[in-house]
Amino acid sequence: MASNDPLLQPYKLKHLTLKNRIMTTSHEPAYPEDGMPKERYRAYHEERARAGIAMTMTAGSAAVSRDSPPVFNNILAYKDEVVPHMKRVVDACHEHGCAVMIQLTHLGRRTGWNKGDWLPAVSPSHHREASHRAFPKKMEDWDIERIVSDYADAAERMQAAGLDGIELEAYGHLMDQFWSPRTNTLEGAYGGDLENRMRFSMDVLGAIRERVGQEFIVGIRYTADEVVGDGISAEEGIEISKRLKNSGLVDFLNVIRGRIDTDPGLTDVIPVQGMRSAPHLDFAGQVRAATGMPTFHAARIPDVATARHAVSAGLIDMVGMTRAHMADPHIVQKIMEGREHDIRPCVGATYCLDRIYQGGDALCIHNAATGRELTMPHVIPRARELKKVVVVGAGAAGLEAARVAAERGHAVTVFEAASQPGGQIRLTAQTPRRSEMISIIDWRMAQCAARDVEFRFNSWAETGDIIAENPDVVIIATGGLPHTEVLEQGNDLVVSSWDILSGDVKPGQNVLVYDDAGDHAGLQAAEKILESGAKLEIMTPDRSFAPDVMAMNLVPYMRAMQDKDVIFTVTYRLLAVSRKGNELLAVVGSDYSDLRKERSFDQIVVNHGTIPLDDLYFDLKSGSANLGAVDQAALIAGKPQGLQNNPAGTYQLFRIGDAVSARNTHAAIYDALRLVKDI
Repeated sequence: MASNDPLLQPYKLKHLTLKNRIMTTSHEPAYPEDGMPKERYRAYHEERARAGIAMTMTAGSAAVSRDSPPVFNNILAYKDEVVPHMKRVVDACHEHGCAVMIQLTHLGRRTGWNKGDWLPAVSPSHHREASHRAFPKKMEDWDIERIVSDYADAAERMQAAGLDGIELEAYGHLMDQFWSPRTNTLEGAYGGDLENRMRFSMDVLGAIRERVGQEFIVGIRYTADEVVGDGISAEEGIEISKRLKNSGLVDFLNVIRGRIDTDPGLTDVIPVQGMRSAPHLDFAGQVRAATGMPTFHAARIPDVATARHAVSAGLIDMVGMTRAHMADPHIVQKIMEGREHDIRPCVGATYCLDRIYQGGDALCIHNAATGRELTMPHVIPRARELKKVVVVGAGAAGLEAARVAAERGHAVTVFEAASQPGGQIRLTAQTPRRSEMISIIDWRMAQCAARDVEFRFNSWAETGDIIAENPDVVIIATGGLPHTEVLEQGNDLVVSSWDILSGDVKPGQNVLVYDDAGDHAGLQAAEKILESGAKLEIMTPDRSFAPDVMAMNLVPYMRAMQDKDVIFTVTYRLLAVSRKGNELLAVVGSDYSDLRKERSFDQIVVNHGTIPLDDLYFDLKSGSANLGAVDQAALIAGKPQGLQNNPAGTYQLFRIGDAVSARNTHAAIYDALRLVKDI
């Protein structure tokens, strides 16, 4: 029976029939090897294709020229050797009826000169982009000529690889740098009025059509409004859209709104948690109405209801759910099977995007199989031998362990000392802007409930309680407690960031937040302190503050704090605290010298990660068959744990997450998945 769901209706794009209205827009998870999309890359896209997505767009910003060196691990579309690798990706996805396209670009000034072949960045002006900091060469006629040819060469390679089409990236990249009066100071044929500023793009499109013909699908992703006074206005953006249509060279428009030359600008284009969902969807609808062109759009469309509205209301033709598919690559399959309630939610943490620049590849904060399709399962296989598994702790790590064990078919019991699940996630979700994080817990609780996991809340588990369960496997996921014992003296005079976040301690009036961990907890506490009207100094011994929060997630913190009474201090270390009357005297030093100075505050908050809450683990260790040891070689190879170091032991014992050491949510969930999938 045919479905009436708007999302499941086919869509005809030129000669290509897309089987539904859901796609992933071009994005680069930084999985290539030596600039080539090899097996990891193929597996990532094939997983989504297998689950029913209509089209997967590969390679956010595949480079067409050598003087467009990737800012991270992008596909090198200027190399002939890319063709067979892309063909394997295409063939794998086509096997499941999924169309495949690729995004081609020249980054222009949005890169660095000290990468790749050390060629100067180029742009239609000398203006530096704030994010990537290169001062570009102002382009000459021969630069334009060769880059036009590079685009055509790259398009021809993609056609040879069997792709269904290509998308040219304009926004923030070289094409848009020509379009925008902010970044184009050329004179003559390529500068000045809009027709001249669009000439480079039209030259590129014309050259591509000469190579690939009229049937090959060619689209463009671009900003139709830079939302800045001296940039492309909404009116000019609509005019650009009409000119692209009237050229006859473009088959679809993929519309965004905003600019990406700064971290705040990028975050407005790709909103993070706490920001409005689908903020540019109505504007994309305006472009579609003005042009009648096939229109695609993606910008924080995290859930099926919003996606369904986007299509049913006629705002866009194809809806991009890119981050949502990183959280759950099986969205379409679950829609078709009537299992929308099983969809793992995207919580907007944007760990995926931020981590590319810091960690080198994109990973979902709470789906540890994404990007690891060659080694980690998205669907958990049932175990051959069923066991009794006891998990202690119902935070992110413990709930993931319980979920995976239950999907394996094991009988699972979870002990939790608190009255509710969530651990540190529940604490961080108390900040309104990060409230979506609780979905990480809620989804796992629902999955566990559907698989008859037994929960014992308000239960401070002791050794006897665990032994009484006669377990085959015990997993300690008790997390950690704030570590504030970091000073030469005065540790008893400070409070932790958790104390502030939980409300156990009220903010003072003149407060120091000493952040030596660089994670969300420090800035969340700082934000709450400032909201109380206090004066605040945030101090770190590092050369930048909150490095683990990363670029896009830092933006909302800065917007919330910078208009308040706050000072940010880097490269200073809190050494000691003493009481002086009603004040706290802070002794401050530096790793760079022997400097010591004194400062007065009425409250000092220390954020220094956690210390493992591991007493139960060590109490149980002597009775375990493996004495708590992990066969790391087996863990990494994806094989079951088989250590038998104690013949008298009656159970296997493991600990995961912050019960081992202070890390982050993704690490805790990955710990659980890669251990328990083989139990």
